[in-house]
Amino acid sequence: MTLTPEPPVVFLHGLASRGTQDWPESEWTAVLGDRSRRVLDLPAHGDAPGLGAVSTSAVLDALAEAIGPHEIDLVGYSLGARLAWDLARHPGVAVRRLVLGGLSAGEPFALVDLPAARSAIGGGPAPVDPLTGMIVHMASLPGNRPGDLLDLIEGLATEPFAPEAGAPAMPVLLLGGVDDPMAAGIDELAARLPDVRVRRVPGDHLAALHTPEFRDAVRGFLAD
Repeated sequence: MTLTPEPPVVFLHGLASRGTQDWPESEWTAVLGDRSRRVLDLPAHGDAPGLGAVSTSAVLDALAEAIGPHEIDLVGYSLGARLAWDLARHPGVAVRRLVLGGLSAGEPFALVDLPAARSAIGGGPAPVDPLTGMIVHMASLPGNRPGDLLDLIEGLATEPFAPEAGAPAMPVLLLGGVDDPMAAGIDELAARLPDVRVRRVPGDHLAALHTPEFRDAVRGFLAD
C-alpha cells in the first residue's frame, strides 16, 4: 500500500511581525517532525515587499501566487488568520485543514486614524486614539517599515474582514488565548463554520501563540 504524503504546512504571521518571529524553528520543528513547512512573510513585513495601499483581494492574490496550487495545511495567527479565512476560499489555493489563532470577529483597521498615524511616524504627536497609538507602536518596532505597514492597513480597511460573506468549508481549528480580548468572538465565528473545533489556550494575544498548549492543539488537529 502506498501512503499519501501529508501536505506541506504554510504559516502566516501577525501584524508588525515576521514569519520567523511568530513561528520559530525552536518551537515548531518538534511539532511537525519531518513534515514540509513554509513560513511566509506577509506583504510589507520581513523580507516581503510592500504592495502599497491595495485591497484585501490583491493581498490574497499575492499570497495565493506565493503558495501555489498544491494542497496545503494553512495556519494563521492574528492578521495571518484574518487573511487565511479568505485565502482558504481562494480559487488558486487548495487547503486541506485550516488553523486560525488569535482571530478577531471584527475589523479593527477601519477604526485606525491613518492621518494621525502617518503624522506620528513622521515625528509628529502621538495619536490620541488608543487603537491608533497601538498600531503606531507596533509599526515602529525595530526591523519594521512603518510606512509600508500603514499602507497595508489602509488597503485592508477598504475591504474589511466580513465573515458573514462566506466561510471556509474544510475542517477548521479556532484557537484563542483565555486572556486575549481580540479572540473573544471566536465562538461567533465558529457558528459560521460547517466543520469546526474551538479551543482556548493560556495567555493573552502575544503569549498564547507561544504556549505548548497552542502547539499541541495544532499538532493534534493536523494529524487527524
